Amino acid sequence: MSAKQWGSDDVKESPPQAESIDEKERSLSDVSSQEFVDTKLLEKAEGVAIQVISIRDDPDLPILTFRVLVLGVGLSTFSAVLATIYTFKPQNATVSQLFCLIIAYVLGTAMAALPRHGLWRYVNPGPFNIKEHTAIVIMASTAASVAVAMEVIAALDLFYDLRLNSAVAVFSIFATQMLGYGLAGMLRTLLVYPTYAFYPSYISIVNLLQSLHFDGSLNAKKRKFFWIVFAAIFFWEWIPQYAFPLLTAISVICMVDNGRHDFVRNLFGAGSSNEGIGLLSFSTSWTLITQGTPLVWPLQTLGMGLGYIVLTAAYYGNVFNGRDLPFMSTALFGNDGSSYNQSAVIDSNYRVNQDALDTIGLPRFTTTYAISQLCYNLSLGAAFTYIALWHWPELKTAFGGMRFLRRGHADIDDPHYKAEVPQWVYAVLFIVSLAVGIGCSYAGPHGTVLIPAWSIIFFTILSSVIAVVLGFRFSLSTKYAIQIIAAFLHPGQPIPVMYANLFGNSTSFQTLLLLQDLKLGQYTKLPPRFTFAAQMAGSILGSIFNFTMMKIIVNNNREVLRDPIGTRVWSGWIIQQYNSASVAMGAFGKDLFSIGRPAGYWLIPFASFIGLFTPIPFWIVYKLARPGSRLAWAMKYINVPIVTLYIGWLPYSVNGQWWSCLVIGILSQWWLRTRHPTWFVKYNYLMSAALDGGSQVILFILSFAVFGASGTAIAFPTWWGNPVNRSVDRCKLTLE
Repeated sequence: MSAKQWGSDDVKESPPQAESIDEKERSLSDVSSQEFVDTKLLEKAEGVAIQVISIRDDPDLPILTFRVLVLGVGLSTFSAVLATIYTFKPQNATVSQLFCLIIAYVLGTAMAALPRHGLWRYVNPGPFNIKEHTAIVIMASTAASVAVAMEVIAALDLFYDLRLNSAVAVFSIFATQMLGYGLAGMLRTLLVYPTYAFYPSYISIVNLLQSLHFDGSLNAKKRKFFWIVFAAIFFWEWIPQYAFPLLTAISVICMVDNGRHDFVRNLFGAGSSNEGIGLLSFSTSWTLITQGTPLVWPLQTLGMGLGYIVLTAAYYGNVFNGRDLPFMSTALFGNDGSSYNQSAVIDSNYRVNQDALDTIGLPRFTTTYAISQLCYNLSLGAAFTYIALWHWPELKTAFGGMRFLRRGHADIDDPHYKAEVPQWVYAVLFIVSLAVGIGCSYAGPHGTVLIPAWSIIFFTILSSVIAVVLGFRFSLSTKYAIQIIAAFLHPGQPIPVMYANLFGNSTSFQTLLLLQDLKLGQYTKLPPRFTFAAQMAGSILGSIFNFTMMKIIVNNNREVLRDPIGTRVWSGWIIQQYNSASVAMGAFGKDLFSIGRPAGYWLIPFASFIGLFTPIPFWIVYKLARPGSRLAWAMKYINVPIVTLYIGWLPYSVNGQWWSCLVIGILSQWWLRTRHPTWFVKYNYLMSAALDGGSQVILFILSFAVFGASGTAIAFPTWWGNPVNRSVDRCKLTLE
């Protein structure tokens, strides 16, 4: 569809060169708000990209300015350090793009107030514009995306006493991220250019950017709305996060039970990490609620409702013989239910000591963790078949004749399109990054080969295929499937299995993040070469500061990070997952997942094969149903990969937010979207941005002021809403 069909008559053409930047900004502000006059009910996801996002552009706006360099480098450094700190926190917090966006806007507009005469014009070339802002956001958010390579390096340090040379470590981090860049570039024709390539979490980012920089009566109202919501959540969020933590997980059933029964805690508990799966637990903390992005993602999480039934029934039905183990944990356990003694069965060459293994036995998983792995693998298998059945035309268009390798352009149906970086640039980057990654894998301490070259190549190719699946908006977890494959390729070798996850799993997710940034640049008319440069710069800075901050934290908190529980300030639970997987699957995978073992763990890898067939019945019913009928709609709407994924989504970290997400999601994605489409288009995604931005700012302040990121934690006084002897939702006794 052409740009004219989407209202290109309303788009201001490029101003003459003689105009000043101020005049250009004013000319853009004259564009009326008629872009939203014909607002209709958004039937399809891609309709959001057309109706919510403006297509106006000024190609002469300056981009590579002093502001971009200073704020880009400064915020990238800050974001990388903060994101690394969050990696070692008990909560699953991240530095969002909205946080970077707000800080960049405040600082950028402040710098735009500086003088413009004389040499000052190089510091302040004019108003802070949307393209500068986008470049800074992409750079900072790329740096804030903590590399899995850093987490793997931390696991080697903590659990294997293997400390990589600093240069090798930084290049390893950078190379694995660059692999994702190469893949992202080569997949643009399929997953960036077309309108169906829709990234819902980025709509609020673009909506906010345009509201901040495009003037006019409508956008002035939207800016006022944004700052009101931003201030409200800023002043509210410190209450549930610090003074009144009961509000992070309100469970009436738990308060009545008061921690007396394990069943109640397992099913309804949600206030502490690994406490329970949070049935009917509600949160008022947006820091937790935003993990479910209820104002952004469509309602396709039926699987989570099934998860409450499946996980509870499996545990109390003693599936996988896990009834004598804790309800939730990602740690490994021995036959007697205690923590598994991995150091006794892994020798100095990082291989299995068979004599010790015969004495100690194989490790065990909690039932909920095993079920989660099974569901994730089931989801992965289903995704491949689902795409082949429902998206075959798009696949054929993108990959027919391998056209995506020969060109950087496609038949574009999206008005936000701009000319791209040549395809060969991404191909060269991919090959060079692969070579660097292989070189670093042969530079382990004491001559240790971390993973052989043939294995890196194999898992990188596999990751490329997975990246296509992820690009069709499937929220999948592929790490368990990758680790199981690696366990059979590298039996008895835990470290290669850990590295296989790095090249086979994280590369595909890094690809998805970079595809989203390419789409962000496309929406805001940022020239692709600047998007590419911003991503590269952010990754370089992120690699350096990820590693530097990780070393500081690990060296100062080694014992706490190795402890399965941790403290309220620091926790190694993310790093421990890599260690647990490398031991269970790397050292014992062939035995642990073989048919005939008493625990029945062979079902976990086999689930990927079963998953290949799960979408077929729904597709057959859809084909047989009357076109346009409710049955046909239901069969098409049931996204099997997502449903199966969410069945295993719950047994991790805290779970107090999901019922709040459900309520908010219904209000947003059904009631507002269908009953008030005009308001939905104007304000829904802007509200999401304001809530995320305000909560991120206050969380950062609290982290350094009272949560101990600066070195000293300051606990809030104990009272009914902040108990000392129970979890905050009264579901679990913490002290006897």
